Amino acid sequence: MSEAPGIIFEEIDRSGVVTLNRPSRLNALNREMFEALSLHYRRWAPAAHIYGVVMQSAHPTVFSSGGDLKILHDWSEQGALGAIREFYRVAYTHVWVLEKFIRPNVPLINGLVLGGGIGISLYGTHCVAGEGFRFGMPQVGIGFLPDIGGTYFLPRMLGWTGLYLALTGRIIGPAEAYRHHLVSHYIPAAHFGVIKDALSDNQPIDRLLDGLHRDPGEGELVRHTPVIDRAFSAASVDAILEKLDAEQGEDEAFARATAAEIRKNSPTSLKIAFGQFKRGKSLNLADALKLEFRLTSHVIGSHDYREGIAARIAGKGRAPVWQPATLDLVDDAAIERLFTTPAEDELELKELTPGL
Repeated sequence: MSEAPGIIFEEIDRSGVVTLNRPSRLNALNREMFEALSLHYRRWAPAAHIYGVVMQSAHPTVFSSGGDLKILHDWSEQGALGAIREFYRVAYTHVWVLEKFIRPNVPLINGLVLGGGIGISLYGTHCVAGEGFRFGMPQVGIGFLPDIGGTYFLPRMLGWTGLYLALTGRIIGPAEAYRHHLVSHYIPAAHFGVIKDALSDNQPIDRLLDGLHRDPGEGELVRHTPVIDRAFSAASVDAILEKLDAEQGEDEAFARATAAEIRKNSPTSLKIAFGQFKRGKSLNLADALKLEFRLTSHVIGSHDYREGIAARIAGKGRAPVWQPATLDLVDDAAIERLFTTPAEDELELKELTPGL
């Protein structure tokens, strides 16, 4: 057994076991945690005695709340943009390591998983959701962007639901996550111990998971899919809001609530997220991560990034004051330049071999 700050790493017979163990910070991820994860996955990839890896949380209701906003806030206040940039570089590099890890990798998620927490669990061979699974990409609400591979996986969800999640930050449960292929199985948490034992005993994991899988139901969003697809297929964020405002009939209340949620978020971040979604359909994961690092490098020095995180941390959830305050004041040409202007020292991802 070895420990990094906030994570316990164990080898139990034929399995590697990763336990997120920073409950006081809701398993918020810092640079050292991402680095430790990459180190152990690289170490286990060629290890003949390791059949697979299981990841779990020591917190009863939270898998991971995402990147550590308190640290990012402190760095932002200090003007330490280099430290912030390297945090994201390490995080996105770990996503790539995880994507290339070919041994069974089985996160067991029975709680809230946001942002960076998705980045350490969505990629790889499997992802198991329990009944307490809750998934969200709330970054536009802190003046940031749906990163950690969101440019890649959000456009590949069914219909326009990925863009809906990106612009609203809505939390979804296991049924929606399974229907949109964000998780591979829905298994009640009471069976998680069986899965861990099977991995340590070198039992074929696919047959076991398929046998334990249960139908999670249709979820809450299915009945709203038609209005989501109608509205979010529009040609701009402004046009999406116009369609939501014009909705009548049985989906009117849902459309109004959705528009209200979008309008709470950073107008600049909304337009960035829309641009990511539009481009992401044609990008592979590596190129999506490289684009996100470029965008991140430009955004971390912005007013909205500083204000969004400060409102959440120092302001204890106060409403952020965005600049510009409305979508019509956002300079579309400036948004385009964020995508096309190279960042200083852009992200490089090596073409890793199967053994990493």
